[in-house]
Amino acid sequence: MFGFRRNGKSKNGQYNPRESQAAGAVDGQIVDLRGVDKVYETPAGRFTALQGVDLAVGAGEFRSIIGKSGSGKSTLINVITGIDRPTAGEVWVGRAAVHALSEEEIAAWRGRTVGVIFQFFQLLPTLTAVENVLLPMDYTGLYAPVERPARAMALLEQVGMAEHAHDLPAALSGGQQQRAAIARALANDPPLVTADEPTGNLDSKAARSVLGLFQRLVEQGKTILMVTHDRDLAAQAQRTLELADGQIVDEWRN
Repeated sequence: MFGFRRNGKSKNGQYNPRESQAAGAVDGQIVDLRGVDKVYETPAGRFTALQGVDLAVGAGEFRSIIGKSGSGKSTLINVITGIDRPTAGEVWVGRAAVHALSEEEIAAWRGRTVGVIFQFFQLLPTLTAVENVLLPMDYTGLYAPVERPARAMALLEQVGMAEHAHDLPAALSGGQQQRAAIARALANDPPLVTADEPTGNLDSKAARSVLGLFQRLVEQGKTILMVTHDRDLAAQAQRTLELADGQIVDEWRN
């Protein structure tokens, strides 16, 4: 059984990811972490990546996350998206208790609720840009098959990639691949978008283009969490939080 909050139940009492997504934030918050720890067991011993993290993110916010290498930035994003499970504590996204979901439930929930953008793009190399965008829609079934091609093309148009829709990733520049990856992340209209060092492999012009896309998405109501090592880039978000040794040590409005 899925974890749920309030209206996360369907009429038959089962958690319905589509209804949960539609229900959106709870008390204005889309992300709510409570006392989250994440400990990895390594050959060298136990490594604490997150320790006692409390975090609340309002719907429609653009937050940046900074910190030195090994501070827990990527782990924090991975816990929020269900890629990693917390060792202790609770992770709520909207009405879903992410920490309580099974692996199968997490995959279904993530496909409907979170758009994940990676530093290295992660486009499937044998699929064209438009086919990469279609893939999440094919997986979740949130849109009717007849709707999907037009939606994929509209998303590529939104990120300035329509003319490259039928190109393979190898034919695209780094900036173009990242824009196609952003379109793919938006395929199922998720309320939350996470980005882990999304400009780390881009030149300054492409990085500015990606930041401009993020800012437009926030204006459209999306919530964005962006991990970056670049403080100038982080300052483009509405708020910044800083991690050190797995803990939030500072937070400020930009």
